[in-house]
Amino acid sequence: MRAQAIPAGILPSRRQLFYGGDWHDPLSGEFADTINPAYDEVITQAPVAGEADVDAAVRAAQTAFPAWAATPPQQRAAFLRRAAAILREHAEPLALLDSLNNGNPVSALKADAGFAADGMEYFAGLATEIKGETIPMGDGNLNYTLQEPMGVIARIVAYNHPLMFAALRIAAPLAAGNTVVIKAPDQAPLSILRLAELIGDVFPAGVVNFLCGGRECGDALARHPLVRKITLIGGVPTGKAVMATAAQGLKPVLLELGGKNALIAYPDADLDKLVDGLIGGMNFTWSGQSCGSTSRVFLHESIHDQVLEKVAALLPQRHRPGIPTDAATTMGSLVSRAQLEKVEGFVRTALDEGARLVSGGKRPDDPALTNGFFFEPTVFADVTPTMRLAREEVFGPILAVFRWSNEDAMFEQANDVDFGLTGSIWTRDLDTAHKAARRLATGYVWINNTSQHFLGAPFGGIKQSGIGREECFAELLEFTNTKNVNLKFG
Repeated sequence: MRAQAIPAGILPSRRQLFYGGDWHDPLSGEFADTINPAYDEVITQAPVAGEADVDAAVRAAQTAFPAWAATPPQQRAAFLRRAAAILREHAEPLALLDSLNNGNPVSALKADAGFAADGMEYFAGLATEIKGETIPMGDGNLNYTLQEPMGVIARIVAYNHPLMFAALRIAAPLAAGNTVVIKAPDQAPLSILRLAELIGDVFPAGVVNFLCGGRECGDALARHPLVRKITLIGGVPTGKAVMATAAQGLKPVLLELGGKNALIAYPDADLDKLVDGLIGGMNFTWSGQSCGSTSRVFLHESIHDQVLEKVAALLPQRHRPGIPTDAATTMGSLVSRAQLEKVEGFVRTALDEGARLVSGGKRPDDPALTNGFFFEPTVFADVTPTMRLAREEVFGPILAVFRWSNEDAMFEQANDVDFGLTGSIWTRDLDTAHKAARRLATGYVWINNTSQHFLGAPFGGIKQSGIGREECFAELLEFTNTKNVNLKFG
């Protein structure tokens, strides 16, 4: 008997792959269980795309490309706006579906469809701005550039926000005149199937295509000769594998990968706002499963003990694991047993290496959560730069706290990791804030803020946190080729 009843109409009615404007059973006949991580129970089965399915989907996208590229930009924008309106209309059931499949709280997921719709409308508005330039060459020559669509774009999305990532990440390539193949995360594919049901027919056949599958599917997309660019939201090992495969065909990539992000607090920070931002920046709502989480906190020694005490008191009140589909829940589950065991391994190593457990550190005691992949919000203090917890991405609800006194030494520690995605600076002094932002080796910095994204502001990392920028005009140009034209007058 199912531990949680699923309301009618929430699950996708189709359990097939969507490409070329139609639904297709996987050619291998393979399907895989997909689970509800709050109960470790099977929800249903999802299709598994193999190499032959990938080939069929990519060829359908390639067939659709010339006509879509020739579609006037304003018409492409109209398609995107229609899809955005459908997303807004179905925001609540889509949030519930993702919550069932990935364990994030439904109350927080309700914003995902809206943000994706905002992104679709944003890129729809930029569709006419893909412009070239004229270059002075003197009398007798006209020299100009064209920004042209690339062709078939493959986008592999992550499990923490599958619906939002899939819907948002089709917008820029479509606005630029490309066709798209989306690969759903194997841990949480159901909202992608539902998205295909909702907007697949909005676009001409083959313009948007949706696949489910595992490593074979992603590898086949990266290798396919008709895929002109491949993108990934995921972990560093997966990013390296995608990039290595794509390199065989000299295929460009756009990667948003992991983070080991630093939050740096100066002595003059507003302590109440700092504590609130520190807890919020760790994204405990998502059980820490966010690449942008500020998982390393550097507290100046003059405020260290006071802030830590406030965090220890407030955190259990703010975030307590609960059933994700309950509207009152403020912290959901991890996505899988493997992820739960990984988090538990980090806790054991941190204790062995001498870190001090301040809060959490175990599975919750609530008997209602016994079968799910839940873990308490956890804080470690007395963390040193050589500890595993200081250097590796957990992608789970563990916050590492450092004490600092020397600013130069602190920045050396903050930057001495392989990652460089986000960072957060807390101070009331403008000079300090701007200087610190320059010293932090990341692609994105918040000052007296955490976690918030702004459409139009470039998001992306440096070092092993990724390649390229998204959520801005630069993302649109990521999916174009520059052509130079020189005309010599007779």
